[in-house]
Amino acid sequence: MKTKHLCTFGLLFFVTSYLLFSKLLPDFQYPIDFAHWFNLIGACLLLSFNDVFPRNILNSIASIVTALGVVAHIGLCTIDFIMTSYGINDFAREELSQHITSVPSILYPFIVVGPSLLFIGLSLHALNFSKTNAISVLMVCFSSLAIGFSFFILKNGVYMLLSCVVFVLGLGLLLFRKEENELVSK
Repeated sequence: MKTKHLCTFGLLFFVTSYLLFSKLLPDFQYPIDFAHWFNLIGACLLLSFNDVFPRNILNSIASIVTALGVVAHIGLCTIDFIMTSYGINDFAREELSQHITSVPSILYPFIVVGPSLLFIGLSLHALNFSKTNAISVLMVCFSSLAIGFSFFILKNGVYMLLSCVVFVLGLGLLLFRKEENELVSK
């Protein structure tokens, strides 16, 4: 399987997780938390973007930031799996939530800052194409900001999903840019 295929599967898993997070579909996630499983698998597969874009200093920095973001997503999904394991016990879930927010060594790397690094890293990768694919780069960069805004400020799953769709489309266009150019020139 080619690295581009892994990236594509990562994008599909990731956008599917955001569809499930948006609550647009009926809730069928008990006893399995499909949204976080799709998010976890998607984030891990998005690590493949570190190998498909041109090698340069920006790519090296973006690769490190992306890898840190994937690690943070793994931690965040683990925390959410534990939350889900409490089932309907809202008291236990609230206790765990309060504990996590009171421990900065968990809160910042795995909830607040860390997962954002995945979006920042992929946006940095996209910046390599700002001269040749400006629209796709703008799609990735602005939608990554919109995902964070819709999650932290608006707390709106639908806006988060729409932002994620634009993010995934932008990365997809960058991922398959060569094949498109080869078809046009033939």
